[in-house]
Amino acid sequence: MQAHKGRHALGIAASLAFGLAAAQAQAAEKAEVIHWWTSGGEHAAVKEFEKAFDAQGGKWVDAAVAGGGGDSARADGINRIIGGNPPAAMQFNTGKQFDELVSNGLLRNLDPLAKEYGWKDKINPVLLNAVSQDGHMYAVPVDIHSNIWLWYSPELLKKAGVEPPKTWDDLFTDLDALKKQGVIPLAQAGSAWTQALTFFNVMIGQGGKDLYMKVLKDRDVSAVKSPEFLKVAQTFGKLRNYVDSGMQGRQWNQATALVINDKAGFNFMGDWAKGEMELQNKVPGKDIGCIPALGHNTYWVGGDVFVFPKLNDEAETKAQDLLAKVLLEPKVQLAFNEKKGAVPVLQDVPSQDMDQCAQQGLELLKKGDYVPSSDILISPDMGGSITDLVASFFTDKSQTPESFVDRFAEIIGG
Repeated sequence: MQAHKGRHALGIAASLAFGLAAAQAQAAEKAEVIHWWTSGGEHAAVKEFEKAFDAQGGKWVDAAVAGGGGDSARADGINRIIGGNPPAAMQFNTGKQFDELVSNGLLRNLDPLAKEYGWKDKINPVLLNAVSQDGHMYAVPVDIHSNIWLWYSPELLKKAGVEPPKTWDDLFTDLDALKKQGVIPLAQAGSAWTQALTFFNVMIGQGGKDLYMKVLKDRDVSAVKSPEFLKVAQTFGKLRNYVDSGMQGRQWNQATALVINDKAGFNFMGDWAKGEMELQNKVPGKDIGCIPALGHNTYWVGGDVFVFPKLNDEAETKAQDLLAKVLLEPKVQLAFNEKKGAVPVLQDVPSQDMDQCAQQGLELLKKGDYVPSSDILISPDMGGSITDLVASFFTDKSQTPESFVDRFAEIIGG
């Protein structure tokens, strides 16, 4: 899962004394993999990697750590790497989350494998750039996710006598109609990262990708202070009126399930939600409606990657080589991403049989209507500060859009 998902304090430098020499040996074919894919749809997807790896002589040792945002899994993996007991591979999101591991020489340079398999000519260039430093590849991207999707129940909208929204004004009309029907207008999870995801839906969908890039890429405080950004904050604040009291304590997949089961009209969630739909035999784009960035249709290019810590054992390193190769095989890419709800990172993988929502996303990618994820553009610390601000604002209606803008400008201005 992609998503803009929290901060990560590494504290690596002080721990390097433990060294890599204490790495525990494991059987040659085994590869222990740390990840956070534990929901039903995510589990089905990661099984495709496991099956393919085992079929080629490997032995996948699953080390899943629950938590949709991935904070616990990343902390566990990082602690093991700096403590000298690294796994064979561990999951990160695209972007800057593993930069400090690279700078401290703890991750393998994957250039030899990339050259052997021609990865740099095949991987989407945005993703390739996100896993590279100084021209060297340090992670294997496995999917392209877009966090900014609006999912809806066609059945509930029909009962309420409204059409799927084309604008934000349309959305609020629909939300009001659903509220009158006595159903949950907007299913929202209580996790801070899911509320940040909803905010970025508003920021890109209503504010547009130029505003998004000015704020996050250029760190333009004047853009944050603009009428356009204030409108984004006002719209985001207005959404607080359409969530239910059960939001707190609800996980992302539970919020998505409310739409799948026609108990809520809408849900902002990344395209990994499709995995949950398919588990319940719902067809994305047909049984469940999908809109990529309402208002300004845009694809958010992010996703998941695996890094490979340096190991002292040659046999373990060979197991890493096999796993890295398997992750980027076209058939494996397609099987995994069909269940994960994402699209393959390889540009030459046939995608004509993917669902209607995936086809919408691929068309946006082809047209160039996309932006890099926030994880690619900003540091984990800045991302964490934004997430904290967004969650505080969304859960406290006494906070005004104006105060939100002021605090956001302070974060961006550094």
